[in-house]
Amino acid sequence: MKTASLYVRVSTDEQAEKGYSQRNQEEVLRRYCEIKSIAVGKVYCEDHSAKTFNRPVWTKLLVDLRKNKGQTDVILFTKWDRFSRNTGDAYTMLNTLRRFGVDAQAIEQPLDLEIPENKMMLAFYLAAPEVENDRRGLNIFHGIRRSKKEGRWPAAAPVGYVNLVDAKGHKYIALQEPQATAMRKAFQEVANGKYTLREIYKQAQQDGISCLYNNFCNIIRNPVYCGKILVPKYKDEEEYLADGQHEALITESLYYEVQDRINGRKRIVGTKMSVDDKLALRGFLDCPKCTRTLTGSASKGRKHYYYYYHCSSACGVRFKAELVDTYFDKQIAKFTIRQEHAQFYHDVLLTAYKQQTGAGELSQRAALNLIKDLQAKLERSRNFYLDGKLDEPDYKAVKREVENEILSLEKRLPNIIKASRSVSEMLTVGISNTNTLRDRYIKGNSTAKRRLFGSIYPRNSVFDGTEHRTGFDNEFLRGIALINKRLRQKKDWTKSDISDLSSLVVSAGIEPATQGFSVLCSTD
Repeated sequence: MKTASLYVRVSTDEQAEKGYSQRNQEEVLRRYCEIKSIAVGKVYCEDHSAKTFNRPVWTKLLVDLRKNKGQTDVILFTKWDRFSRNTGDAYTMLNTLRRFGVDAQAIEQPLDLEIPENKMMLAFYLAAPEVENDRRGLNIFHGIRRSKKEGRWPAAAPVGYVNLVDAKGHKYIALQEPQATAMRKAFQEVANGKYTLREIYKQAQQDGISCLYNNFCNIIRNPVYCGKILVPKYKDEEEYLADGQHEALITESLYYEVQDRINGRKRIVGTKMSVDDKLALRGFLDCPKCTRTLTGSASKGRKHYYYYYHCSSACGVRFKAELVDTYFDKQIAKFTIRQEHAQFYHDVLLTAYKQQTGAGELSQRAALNLIKDLQAKLERSRNFYLDGKLDEPDYKAVKREVENEILSLEKRLPNIIKASRSVSEMLTVGISNTNTLRDRYIKGNSTAKRRLFGSIYPRNSVFDGTEHRTGFDNEFLRGIALINKRLRQKKDWTKSDISDLSSLVVSAGIEPATQGFSVLCSTD
């Protein structure tokens, strides 16, 4: 008497859509074995796709065949698509089973494979479900692509959004708090360039983001957050961004600023967000001897711990943390403005900004000139391609790169113009924040202090024990300190002082609407 192993397979989709059942298949197979007087050995029940033979239960079946060679004569299943949906893999597996001395047979589509002509029928039985799978996959692919072109997000909502259905049954994504606020804050931190992605990710976790670090690195590259849907390249269609139907989390200019940071076109300083409150400035100071970044640690005395900023090299530089903190506390006090003089500072800085930038036309003109240069580069590449001096793959690569740069600049241009026009309002907010700057710095925890210090000194300071130097301060606060220094002894300020001081500020390189100024105006 022959002995058969029964193989029962059903995928989740098939069970839901077609009503296939493992129990039903097993009953049919057992009835067949009873009629044909075939002994039933083991029954293997699989809940896995048949696109490949990399299936847990099928792998176990092969292991059993190797261990118990000669105990099984045939593997029975209901139809050939229960066995496989891939013609090439199926023929290979049939050869493997023959080496074990085992036949494979579908009881509802019986074939004697020793007859050569029957292999044509086998190919048909195997190809039909494979074609069905391919057609279903193609329909899904085109459906997803069509949704993206229409500006709809066709998958699970990205972090900060949630999948919803409107009254008409249409699916869409909407902002979800507090994740949306946490993601917006993360984008702003990346654009500022002060902290590493790892540090920003840790802070985002504390703010309510729950995803792995690698996923976080991927999602901040997703243009869905600025209201765009990426439509990938397909055949003759080039990759492009479609306008999304959902609400944007951030502006396009912020999105492209972030891409510049993570793609290395703009430097990320890489300090930590949160440290010991006694060593709040760790990572912001460079060694005056060897230029390494100073670290910090505590030394235990007889009764207390004493904190120091020190260099990790053999140069021996070491400063008491209390001395450094007191020094920078005094430096921040230099930016204080008396409320009754706020309008005078506003007028001086606004005049200086207009003198230097032409009310924003210089920045706008520079962006337009860069776009013009990129368009000329694209035209030259096209001519080289037409003349046969540049092959098609290289031309397409250049074209894609240049068009992305042009798109990035075009998206930022409105914000450049807007920022230039709103600088007066930004100055008002910045001056108001300056009045509470020292108080917020003293009372804040290490994270708050580091955010404030990073906005004041975008680059690390070099402290030698008595004074510091830095290559790039916050331009806005540099202007405040300069005005304070020149007018320290003066009690009455006149309109002529505005013109004189604004010229002095311009010569010092003040740009109130730059990133450092924006950070100060938005600091919590």
